[in-house]
Amino acid sequence: MIEVLNRQKRHRLKKNKFRNLLERLIEHYSLKDPEIVLAFVNNREIKKLNQKFLKRDKVTDVLSFPLNEKKADGRFYLGDIIISVPRAFDQSSGTSYGLERELEILTIHGFLHLMGFEHTKGLEEEEQKIRKLMLKGRNAKE
Repeated sequence: MIEVLNRQKRHRLKKNKFRNLLERLIEHYSLKDPEIVLAFVNNREIKKLNQKFLKRDKVTDVLSFPLNEKKADGRFYLGDIIISVPRAFDQSSGTSYGLERELEILTIHGFLHLMGFEHTKGLEEEEQKIRKLMLKGRNAKE
């Protein structure tokens, strides 16, 4: 089950678009119906989570909390992805692709962290490959 939550009020988001992106990622990596939560939040909320779990007192664009375990009911829980929409908006300013594309890029980035990719262990290469595959046919500049 994929749950997409919009916990910020400033920007309207197409939750189905992100659910579909996650479904394609799950299919690409041949995962068997994992549970995953994607939450869009404001800067205050992501800063609070960053401080609580990573001891970093700052706003960040995306946090991933991998669990990779089975629940008591037997369902596989992959983890949570939390994205700061205001931070993504700031990052997308001045680009050719805008907020929605930035949120897609951050969703992919967060998903790859759930899959075990780290910045020191092939994340950048995998991210480039997956972005081309999942976001093809749209603005190529990123």
